[in-house]
Amino acid sequence: MSQVLHTPPPTAAEAAETPAQLAARYGLSVSGARPSLPEYVRQLWARRHFITAFATAKLTAQYSQAKLGQVWQVMTPLLNAAVYYFIFGVLLGTKHGVPDYVPFLVTGVFIWTFTQSSIMAGTRAISGNLGLVRALHFPRAALPISFCLQQLQQLLFSMAALIVILLCFGVPVAASWLLAIPALVLQFMFNAGVSMIMARMGAKTPDIAQLMPFILRTWMYVSGVMWSIDNLTAKDHLPRLVTVALETNPAAVYIDLMRFALIDSFHAHQLPPHVWAAATGWALIAGVGGFIYFWKAEETYGRG
Repeated sequence: MSQVLHTPPPTAAEAAETPAQLAARYGLSVSGARPSLPEYVRQLWARRHFITAFATAKLTAQYSQAKLGQVWQVMTPLLNAAVYYFIFGVLLGTKHGVPDYVPFLVTGVFIWTFTQSSIMAGTRAISGNLGLVRALHFPRAALPISFCLQQLQQLLFSMAALIVILLCFGVPVAASWLLAIPALVLQFMFNAGVSMIMARMGAKTPDIAQLMPFILRTWMYVSGVMWSIDNLTAKDHLPRLVTVALETNPAAVYIDLMRFALIDSFHAHQLPPHVWAAATGWALIAGVGGFIYFWKAEETYGRG
């Protein structure tokens, strides 16, 4: 004879409870629920070693199939700079009126590449790593931040080549080179914030990754990578609104700061007004705003 276990019928009060009330009464919680913002920051800090190790591993694996290996970390932006020099500097004549044009151009290309690559990698940070997102529980912001850290590491490799170029073209070593450190910190904060914004958007709409190259290419052309914004705006033929937009463009702000730090012929009067305040403002707006924007959708990543 088999015994049948009968569950006692729920009482009227229990039947009237919502699923959320029942979960609370039995101590259940939503799987993958979004933690509070302070707790999220704490969890992210606790995984800082994972973030750095993941970034380093991705950087090492990036050129593992190429015969020249990590040399391409430096060669890629240098080849881009050579192409831009021929097209813009020689054919279009943007080098006229720009002292030390080669260091000017190479600095712009390297700094712009840092922003461009960070945003592109951030756009695919969630949608391109769904297996990792669904398999492990960790703060999802670790992914776009680690991709930005990977691009920062690559930039530091490129900076060694940039220093050689500066010395070869007669740019002396100066104390102002130390200003590159706070400039890069602010740019990293900005890049990470925008990457987190794009990571959330890319997680919901992966097709954005196909559109981003066109947006970033347009952004590059108006950021003074290959030409001098100061020379253009000094002619007083542009509407004031256009001049302000060009000077406060965050990509141009960080490029100009690095040129000011590294190239002695790039003087303070060529910088836009209140440039350090603008760089700090963009870093805080993008960094803090992007982090909060990404955190608000934490529990949706990897679902659906």
